[in-house]
Amino acid sequence: MRRGYGQFCPVAKAAEVLGDRWNPLVLREMLYGHRYFNDISRGVPLMSRALLVQRLKELEKLGIIASHEKETGQGYEYLLTPAGEALRPIIEAMGVWAQQWGSEQISPEDLDDALLMWGMRRRINLKAVPPQKIVLQFDFRGLTKGRKTHRSWWLLIEDGEVDVCQKDPGYEVSVLISADLSAFTHLWMGYLPLSLALKQETIVFEGDRDLVQQVPSWLYLNGEWRYGLGIDSSAAQLMQDRFMQIDRTANASQ
Repeated sequence: MRRGYGQFCPVAKAAEVLGDRWNPLVLREMLYGHRYFNDISRGVPLMSRALLVQRLKELEKLGIIASHEKETGQGYEYLLTPAGEALRPIIEAMGVWAQQWGSEQISPEDLDDALLMWGMRRRINLKAVPPQKIVLQFDFRGLTKGRKTHRSWWLLIEDGEVDVCQKDPGYEVSVLISADLSAFTHLWMGYLPLSLALKQETIVFEGDRDLVQQVPSWLYLNGEWRYGLGIDSSAAQLMQDRFMQIDRTANASQ
């Protein structure tokens, strides 16, 4: 049974939703537009799947999210209710606070190359990417948490779709990015200037000169996070449209 604070105070009631471990991160993933269990789970890789199931059920009981069976009949789609969507400015404000005050709180134990790649996948500036197939190879060093000290990832961008691969997909690499994981994480979060990382050679780009010059705009490496780049507002509209569609369908069937 969930334990509340035993207070009618609005702050206490809000904390009962946002104060539970993992809830803000689960909501973050849904605010990014992720509607399916596996997508949400990828955004919280250290959270057990069993606990994620539990948290989703609790959030649904609280009226924060609603679940609907997929059209395929296999699994569920999770959507924010209006009450859940109303938490957007609160979650965004948490991120804004951390952007200003939390840069020195990223410890080696917080570094996660898989989470970084998943984060980049959902935040590609597709409008800036040329129409050709783009393959970015990331060679990270300085991994922690008992992982290998080095690991490679591939990011494939084509026709407005972005895929992440842990194994070489076999395509010609457009740009190779060799980087210290800590340096690249701080760069992507806007805590480290790209010019300094390049000067210190903690991050190195190799490939076609024209494409190399474009990569920072594709991946938001010019400090955009630092200057207010937050959760994509278009995702909110898509979520609301989907929720209204399901609601209309349910009403029509009654």
